[in-house]
Amino acid sequence: MKVSFLSSPLRAALAAATFAVVASPAIALADYPDRPITLLVPAAPGGTTDLSARLIAQPLGEALGQSVVVENKPGASGSIASQAVASAKPDGYTLLLQYSGYNAISPHVQPVSWDPIKDFAPIANILSAPQVIVVRPSLPVKTLKELVEYAKANPDKLNYASSGNGALQHVATELLKQMADIKIAHIPYKGTGPALNDLLGGAVDMTVTTPPPLLGHIKAGKLRALAVTGPKRLESLPDVPTAAEAGYPDLLVSSWFAMYAPAGTPQAVIDKLAGTIEGIMKTEDFRKKAAEQGAEAEFMGPAKLAEYTQEEYDRWGKVVKAAGIKGN
Repeated sequence: MKVSFLSSPLRAALAAATFAVVASPAIALADYPDRPITLLVPAAPGGTTDLSARLIAQPLGEALGQSVVVENKPGASGSIASQAVASAKPDGYTLLLQYSGYNAISPHVQPVSWDPIKDFAPIANILSAPQVIVVRPSLPVKTLKELVEYAKANPDKLNYASSGNGALQHVATELLKQMADIKIAHIPYKGTGPALNDLLGGAVDMTVTTPPPLLGHIKAGKLRALAVTGPKRLESLPDVPTAAEAGYPDLLVSSWFAMYAPAGTPQAVIDKLAGTIEGIMKTEDFRKKAAEQGAEAEFMGPAKLAEYTQEEYDRWGKVVKAAGIKGN
């Protein structure tokens, strides 16, 4: 039998190569991040999605030692930013701060080029918040009951703004219309910010969205809050009744805002981001800032967020189908 022996230099080279292959994930993780991270937001500045991104971006960047740059890419019911992240290199440097309405509802309303389940790796849920039904102050209604009565007395006269066709604001208002048997025209915008601007300017009559972008305007008397779609009243709006108190117990709608990476991103990178975010969200400062905006700092790690994403996708798919909501 012929036995072949490797030379010492060759053995050393093979050993070094083997070590490099085995150690490369650890080395990559130790180096991550070694440059700025881009956090894409599928909505215009001014809404809760944007606020969620900016609330986590600064402390996350400080903790990681690299800046986390928030980049707004609104439009197409979240598809512009979502597609950009879905097709990005899965290296942890391009992330998505996703709004639940775009993730769990939009794909059921109209065809999208990205898959909310298969194309993304869940990292962490950041904020959760109920919706608030608000109207322009000049509208002659002060309660949800009065809004319904006004809408019935003035069919097709009222309109409402949303952050886009198929957004949670759209679906939530359509549910209210079905429950109350009223007609209110839908006007979609490219994000909550532009929708809110037109509501404040009196171009539209009402909207249903999360508290953060609304609180200052409500307290200043520029908007009138009629009801909150959560199970309890908000500490920041103690005088505003829940939808259940206003006569609509089944109008329970909450938004969530979570971070995702492109599918295929190394699990070590996902876990590092999730662990860092969890530590930030446990701080009193972060939780206080979230509460001041009428939102709740509700952390979910990768596994739990993956499960919740699927549950919400399935739940809202049934609602969209039952409501007959279709794309433009």
